Amino acid sequence: MNTGGAERTATARVLDVSGLTVTTGGATLVHDVTLHVAAGECVALVGASGSGKTVTARAALGLSAPGAVVRADRLDLDRTDVRGLSERRWRRLRGSTVGYVGQEALGALDPLRPVGREVADALRLHTDLRAVNRVEAVREALAAVGLDPALATDGRLAGTLSGGMRQRALIAAATVASPALVVADEPTTALDAAVAVTVMDQLRAAQQRGAGLLVITHDLGLVAGWADRVVVVDDGTVVEDGPVAAVLDAPAHPATRALVRAARSGADRSRAPAAAAAAAANGAPVLDGVGLTRVFDEVPAVQDLAVTVRPGRVTGVIGASGSGKTTVARMLLGLETPDAGTVTLDGAPWVPLPERERRDRRHRVAAVVQDPGATFDERWTVERVLADALTDGGARRATGALADRVDAALRQVGLDPALRSRPPRTLSGGQRQRLAIARALATSPEVVVLDEPVTALDATVQDAVLTLLERLRDETGVAMLFVSHDLRAVRRMADDVLVVHEGRVVEQGPASRVFDAPEHPATERLLTASARLAAGA
Repeated sequence: MNTGGAERTATARVLDVSGLTVTTGGATLVHDVTLHVAAGECVALVGASGSGKTVTARAALGLSAPGAVVRADRLDLDRTDVRGLSERRWRRLRGSTVGYVGQEALGALDPLRPVGREVADALRLHTDLRAVNRVEAVREALAAVGLDPALATDGRLAGTLSGGMRQRALIAAATVASPALVVADEPTTALDAAVAVTVMDQLRAAQQRGAGLLVITHDLGLVAGWADRVVVVDDGTVVEDGPVAAVLDAPAHPATRALVRAARSGADRSRAPAAAAAAAANGAPVLDGVGLTRVFDEVPAVQDLAVTVRPGRVTGVIGASGSGKTTVARMLLGLETPDAGTVTLDGAPWVPLPERERRDRRHRVAAVVQDPGATFDERWTVERVLADALTDGGARRATGALADRVDAALRQVGLDPALRSRPPRTLSGGQRQRLAIARALATSPEVVVLDEPVTALDATVQDAVLTLLERLRDETGVAMLFVSHDLRAVRRMADDVLVVHEGRVVEQGPASRVFDAPEHPATERLLTASARLAAGA
């Protein structure tokens, strides 16, 4: 079993890339990139959505999309030239020499496999540990990321875990065999601040053992608190590379300056209630859940929970990973049937009802879910996704006036209409998230349920999307339920906030009061962890 730093010097490069170029279909996605990570070093790779961050990292790990052509003057992984390796040889390296945590945790684990087996794979395939020792190592890895060590042997399936729990399981799987390099693509986006700190502590522990750490992130607060060096990518090219403080305090390139400016703007802004929102505070709710209870495998996920969403107002829902937030959102949407309780839409029954009785009102309730990539038909183009939404399934292609509406929908969320012919799977994570928002808004809904709507976006696009949502709320009176681990985004957007802990609402009230004068220990823990995550301490 690899013991990490004991076998490497602090100056040895565990990833050494120069002249990396990636092309597909005649388009150049990454051009002449130089990137290196030393043993024991944490390097942050940042840039706008679609700038080439993930393409660069995946190309360096032999994980480029089918049809992509990868060329490099140098591509060394732990002093091994990996250019032209067969897939069989790559499989020997992944898990042993390099651990990889992909961007979309919900699709990265086999939902029908036990969590313990998923985490143990690297040990089973790349070490000679006996079964009993593998189990103990898996238990330790799970505990280190804040998961129940019993998952190592209890047979619980990955598909039963929340998004945040799956993300932590991926971190455990990537680090359990102490690889020379750990590549983590947006490792904290699905996590509340407290768990994110636990995960970053685990990644830092791997770094302190001598592993190199490459973190791909849009969160400049995370970069400032945890990274040693930052590499900024813009339009597939490295535009800045240097110590974190030097780059973030005095950014030299316009792309870096834009990211820093947007991050600081988002941190400084908080919700200023519009007159319409204030007037609607006591109005009739558009979506109202009462006594909502949901039990999975005899374990309560949500217990006797009440939530109200009013026209022109934003209700924020915060809480730890696995606290039940997404289950609440799914029950309000009618995608999950509660074991007890009801939901009304404009005062009329909504849940529980058969879908056929909801169908003619379905367009009035829209959703932006946590894993947008899993919601698109991979055979469709961006154009068809939006044409289908704009015509309620009546069009496969967009011509004439419909084509203009498709282009307008793309521009509204900051996407280039030139993307209309591409399948969603070829877009970056942030681009897919914006497409999901465009699709949700296409039906002009009365209420939008947003589950982690901006966590996959860089600071500039996040600011643009939140500004868009604010404008739509103020101009149209659309009601919103805003579920997020990003406390800065919730503080900016929400009029009212519910804090969910172990399936129950433990605190609620005006956003300013909840954030400035929290009353429940669970709320205090979330706020304290958020501050620690930004500080890296």
